[in-house]
Amino acid sequence: MYNVSSVELKRDCEATQIPAGIATTLPAGTRVDITQTLGGSYTVRALSGGLFRIEAKNADALGIEASTISGVQAGSDAPVDEQSVWDTLKTCYDPEIPVNIVDLGLVYDLKIVSLPSGRSGVAVKMTLTAPGCGMGGVIAGDAQQRLLGLPGVEEANVEVVWDPPWHQSMISPEGRRILGLDS
Repeated sequence: MYNVSSVELKRDCEATQIPAGIATTLPAGTRVDITQTLGGSYTVRALSGGLFRIEAKNADALGIEASTISGVQAGSDAPVDEQSVWDTLKTCYDPEIPVNIVDLGLVYDLKIVSLPSGRSGVAVKMTLTAPGCGMGGVIAGDAQQRLLGLPGVEEANVEVVWDPPWHQSMISPEGRRILGLDS
Protein backbone atom coordinates (compact mmCIF):
# COMPACT_ATOMS: atom_id res chain seq x y z
CA MET A 1 0.00 0.00 0.00
CA TYR A 2 2.69 2.54 0.95
CA ASN A 3 5.76 0.97 -0.65
CA VAL A 4 6.57 2.80 -3.87
CA SER A 5 7.91 0.56 -6.59
CA SER A 6 9.05 1.48 -10.09
CA VAL A 7 8.05 -0.57 -13.13
CA GLU A 8 7.97 -0.26 -16.88
CA LEU A 9 4.58 -0.82 -18.51
CA LYS A 10 4.57 -4.16 -20.32
CA ARG A 11 1.91 -3.05 -22.83
CA ASP A 12 -0.21 -0.03 -23.73
CA CYS A 13 -2.46 0.57 -20.75
CA GLU A 14 -5.79 2.33 -20.24
CA ALA A 15 -5.56 4.81 -17.37
CA THR A 16 -7.44 7.73 -15.86
CA GLN A 17 -5.55 10.97 -15.32
CA ILE A 18 -5.76 12.27 -11.74
CA PRO A 19 -7.34 14.63 -10.70
CA ALA A 20 -8.90 15.54 -14.08
CA GLY A 21 -10.64 12.17 -14.55
CA ILE A 22 -9.65 12.05 -18.23
CA ALA A 23 -9.32 8.62 -19.84
CA THR A 24 -5.98 8.12 -21.58
CA THR A 25 -3.60 5.41 -22.72
CA LEU A 26 -0.11 5.12 -21.30
CA PRO A 27 2.21 3.55 -23.90
CA ALA A 28 4.17 0.35 -23.37
CA GLY A 29 7.62 1.12 -21.97
CA THR A 30 6.44 4.07 -19.84
CA ARG A 31 8.27 4.10 -16.50
CA VAL A 32 5.91 4.56 -13.53
CA ASP A 33 6.11 4.56 -9.77
CA ILE A 34 3.24 2.62 -8.18
CA THR A 35 2.24 4.83 -5.25
CA GLN A 36 -0.99 3.19 -4.04
CA THR A 37 -2.50 -0.29 -4.41
CA LEU A 38 -5.80 -0.16 -2.57
CA GLY A 39 -9.21 -1.55 -3.44
CA GLY A 40 -7.87 -3.48 -6.42
CA SER A 41 -6.80 -0.43 -8.42
CA TYR A 42 -3.38 1.17 -8.75
CA THR A 43 -2.27 4.79 -8.52
CA VAL A 44 0.87 5.45 -10.52
CA ARG A 45 3.07 8.47 -11.11
CA ALA A 46 4.56 8.48 -14.59
CA LEU A 47 8.22 9.42 -14.39
CA SER A 48 7.60 11.63 -17.44
CA GLY A 49 4.94 13.46 -15.39
CA GLY A 50 1.38 12.97 -14.22
CA LEU A 51 -0.62 10.88 -11.77
CA PHE A 52 -2.89 8.10 -13.08
CA ARG A 53 -5.33 5.44 -11.84
CA ILE A 54 -5.08 2.00 -13.43
CA GLU A 55 -7.92 -0.49 -12.94
CA ALA A 56 -7.32 -4.04 -11.74
CA LYS A 57 -8.14 -5.44 -15.20
CA ASN A 58 -4.94 -3.77 -16.44
CA ALA A 59 -2.68 -4.97 -13.61
CA ASP A 60 -0.78 -7.21 -16.03
CA ALA A 61 0.55 -4.08 -17.78
CA LEU A 62 2.28 -3.31 -14.47
CA GLY A 63 3.60 -6.87 -14.21
CA ILE A 64 1.14 -7.61 -11.39
CA GLU A 65 -1.38 -10.42 -11.11
CA ALA A 66 -4.80 -8.77 -10.81
CA SER A 67 -6.25 -8.89 -7.31
CA THR A 68 -9.79 -9.94 -6.57
CA ILE A 69 -11.90 -8.09 -4.05
CA SER A 70 -13.11 -10.57 -1.45
CA GLY A 71 -16.83 -10.94 -1.02
CA VAL A 72 -17.75 -9.49 -4.42
CA GLN A 73 -19.53 -12.20 -6.33
CA ALA A 74 -22.78 -12.07 -8.24
CA GLY A 75 -25.36 -14.77 -8.54
CA SER A 76 -27.70 -14.84 -5.55
CA ASP A 77 -31.35 -13.89 -5.73
CA ALA A 78 -31.58 -13.22 -1.98
CA PRO A 79 -31.88 -9.61 -0.79
CA VAL A 80 -28.63 -7.97 0.25
CA ASP A 81 -27.92 -6.93 3.85
CA GLU A 82 -26.73 -3.47 4.87
CA GLN A 83 -23.44 -4.67 6.37
CA SER A 84 -22.34 -6.27 3.09
CA VAL A 85 -23.08 -2.99 1.28
CA TRP A 86 -20.98 -1.01 3.77
CA ASP A 87 -18.20 -3.61 3.55
CA THR A 88 -18.23 -3.35 -0.24
CA LEU A 89 -18.09 0.45 -0.16
CA LYS A 90 -15.05 0.12 2.11
CA THR A 91 -13.22 -1.47 -0.84
CA CYS A 92 -13.49 1.80 -2.83
CA TYR A 93 -10.72 4.38 -2.58
CA ASP A 94 -9.97 7.88 -3.75
CA PRO A 95 -6.79 7.24 -5.79
CA GLU A 96 -4.95 10.06 -4.03
CA ILE A 97 -5.87 9.20 -0.44
CA PRO A 98 -5.07 5.88 1.31
CA VAL A 99 -8.44 5.73 3.11
CA ASN A 100 -11.62 4.08 1.80
CA ILE A 101 -14.60 6.27 0.91
CA VAL A 102 -16.58 5.20 4.00
CA ASP A 103 -13.84 6.00 6.53
CA LEU A 104 -13.04 9.18 4.61
CA GLY A 105 -16.62 10.28 5.37
CA LEU A 106 -17.65 10.56 1.73
CA VAL A 107 -20.75 8.32 1.96
CA TYR A 108 -23.67 10.40 3.18
CA ASP A 109 -26.64 8.08 2.67
CA LEU A 110 -27.36 4.45 1.88
CA LYS A 111 -30.75 2.94 1.13
CA ILE A 112 -31.68 -0.62 0.23
CA VAL A 113 -35.06 -1.38 -1.33
CA SER A 114 -36.68 -4.70 -2.16
CA LEU A 115 -37.42 -5.15 -5.84
CA PRO A 116 -40.28 -7.21 -7.33
CA SER A 117 -37.70 -9.81 -8.43
CA GLY A 118 -36.86 -10.52 -4.77
CA ARG A 119 -33.45 -8.95 -5.20
CA SER A 120 -32.38 -5.53 -3.94
CA GLY A 121 -31.77 -2.05 -5.25
CA VAL A 122 -29.08 0.03 -3.53
CA ALA A 123 -28.96 3.83 -3.61
CA VAL A 124 -25.93 5.67 -2.28
CA LYS A 125 -25.32 9.39 -1.93
CA MET A 126 -21.68 10.34 -1.64
CA THR A 127 -19.51 13.39 -1.99
CA LEU A 128 -15.88 14.16 -2.75
CA THR A 129 -13.20 15.96 -0.77
CA ALA A 130 -13.22 18.80 -3.33
CA PRO A 131 -16.03 19.94 -5.67
CA GLY A 132 -13.66 20.40 -8.62
CA CYS A 133 -12.30 16.85 -8.51
CA GLY A 134 -12.63 15.22 -11.92
CA MET A 135 -12.38 11.76 -10.37
CA GLY A 136 -15.94 11.89 -8.96
CA GLY A 137 -17.45 9.92 -11.82
CA VAL A 138 -14.65 7.36 -11.67
CA ILE A 139 -15.00 6.81 -7.91
CA ALA A 140 -18.82 6.70 -8.07
CA GLY A 141 -18.67 4.33 -11.05
CA ASP A 142 -16.25 2.07 -9.19
CA ALA A 143 -18.60 1.98 -6.18
CA GLN A 144 -21.60 1.24 -8.42
CA GLN A 145 -19.86 -1.65 -10.20
CA ARG A 146 -18.77 -3.19 -6.91
CA LEU A 147 -22.31 -2.92 -5.51
CA LEU A 148 -23.73 -4.56 -8.64
CA GLY A 149 -21.34 -7.44 -7.99
CA LEU A 150 -22.86 -8.15 -4.58
CA PRO A 151 -25.07 -11.23 -4.34
CA GLY A 152 -28.70 -10.11 -4.30
CA VAL A 153 -28.14 -6.67 -5.85
CA GLU A 154 -30.00 -6.06 -9.11
CA GLU A 155 -29.76 -2.27 -9.27
CA ALA A 156 -27.26 0.22 -7.86
CA ASN A 157 -27.24 3.98 -8.10
CA VAL A 158 -24.38 6.06 -6.72
CA GLU A 159 -25.06 9.80 -6.79
CA VAL A 160 -22.43 12.47 -6.09
CA VAL A 161 -23.90 15.29 -3.97
CA TRP A 162 -22.38 18.46 -2.51
CA ASP A 163 -24.60 19.20 0.47
CA PRO A 164 -23.40 19.23 3.12
CA PRO A 165 -19.89 20.16 1.99
CA TRP A 166 -17.29 17.59 3.05
CA HIS A 167 -14.92 18.52 5.87
CA GLN A 168 -12.08 16.66 7.61
CA SER A 169 -14.28 16.29 10.70
CA MET A 170 -16.26 13.66 8.73
CA ILE A 171 -13.31 11.26 8.67
CA SER A 172 -13.82 8.22 10.92
CA PRO A 173 -11.42 7.48 13.79
CA GLU A 174 -9.89 4.68 11.67
CA GLY A 175 -9.42 7.06 8.74
CA ARG A 176 -7.85 9.67 11.04
CA ARG A 177 -5.45 7.03 12.35
CA ILE A 178 -4.38 6.01 8.83
CA LEU A 179 -3.85 9.63 7.82
CA GLY A 180 -1.97 10.46 11.02
CA LEU A 181 -4.51 13.09 12.04
CA ASP A 182 -4.88 11.87 15.63
CA SER A 183 -2.97 13.95 18.08
